[in-house]
Amino acid sequence: MRDTDNRTTMSVLVVEDSRTQAELIRHILEKEGYDVALAADGARALQRIADNRPDIVLSDIMMPGMDGYELCRRIKRDFPDIPVILVTNLFDPADVMRGLASGADSFIVKPVDPRHVRSQIEAVQRAAEGSDPDGTPAGLDVSFSGNTYTITARRRTILNTLLSTYTVAVAKNTELQEAQEQLHSLNDRLQEAVDDLSRSNERLAAENQERRRVEKALADANRKLQLMASITRHDLLNQLAALGGYLDLAQMMREREPANAWKQVASAGEIVNRISNTIRFTAEYQKVGSASPAWQDIRSLVEKSERYVSAETVTLVNAVPAGAEVYADPLIEKVFSNLIENAVRYGKTATTVTFSLRRSGDTCTILCEDDGVGVPYDEKEKIFTYAYGMNTGLGLFLAREILAITGIAIRETGEPGRGARFEILCPVGVIRAPERHTG
Repeated sequence: MRDTDNRTTMSVLVVEDSRTQAELIRHILEKEGYDVALAADGARALQRIADNRPDIVLSDIMMPGMDGYELCRRIKRDFPDIPVILVTNLFDPADVMRGLASGADSFIVKPVDPRHVRSQIEAVQRAAEGSDPDGTPAGLDVSFSGNTYTITARRRTILNTLLSTYTVAVAKNTELQEAQEQLHSLNDRLQEAVDDLSRSNERLAAENQERRRVEKALADANRKLQLMASITRHDLLNQLAALGGYLDLAQMMREREPANAWKQVASAGEIVNRISNTIRFTAEYQKVGSASPAWQDIRSLVEKSERYVSAETVTLVNAVPAGAEVYADPLIEKVFSNLIENAVRYGKTATTVTFSLRRSGDTCTILCEDDGVGVPYDEKEKIFTYAYGMNTGLGLFLAREILAITGIAIRETGEPGRGARFEILCPVGVIRAPERHTG
């Protein structure tokens, strides 16, 4: 148990240039029952000691003018019986050597721990009250870090100082270990947060990809709906108007010009056929994208299209390697049949239609080539449009729409006069072909 009655009569002078630090130490000491006085620098401290001698001095080391080491030396020279405890950050072991050389009795390390302040004051008190069996020691020169320090402190003071610094070192090491454990724990939690974030990002990426797929599907569906609306509203109305016109003319000419009247009826019949073709097209176009894409054997697709070839006029050559597959809308069979029909109908001089497969880097191209009249340069892109197809057939327009479902493109690159060449460009992931059989 502490001797509180004796402590209340003990006075302590705190020398500290920082008012905040001084008031903190005063508060700690007064709670322990000490009588505390303050001095802002070494000169004022010496004057206060001369006017009203304290029982113990606590002095900061880093002060303007006279530092704590010099103040300690002067106190020990003029008032050798007053114990001096230096308050320091203790960043360097040389601080201990300098403190011992200046005559300091112990150290207190910042930030100030109330328990350490109490224990050091009590230890210094006990050392001051006891007698050293060695008497007054002679100066001992100690070399450390390139400097020589003369230590005149008694063994008990040196031991007390070493124990004090060791206690602080152990406490700091414990704090460091606790901080490291907290840091490891924080790192673990941070890693968990990073992993969670990574998983969230993956989910978000998947959701974004799905959202883009849905948006594209909606955009495609909207485009199809707009086209269907255009067909059913604009084209059919125009065709019906033309049909009505031809019939009106035939009605007016039937008695005066029966031959011309029959020509008008024939033209009306052609309009009826166009209306019928338009309605059939809307039925077929509605099917595009309605079923899920699937892997299909390309060679088999060509073979199934042979029924569209007249053996008397055109020969079909199937040079696609066995085992080659394409991932496409189930309606892709219509693409191959439409290409063959196109060659037979518009190739004029065509005698051969050849299907083959060509690999170039990461992409594969399905080729459909004939030896007919070819496609004029100014029509190579037009032939795939709806407006152009209304006059020549909508097969190529449908072919592009069907292939686009899985990102496949089609173009015509033949040389006019030497035959048509349709290239079906398959990106990575939508075609599987044995490399040794691709050209």
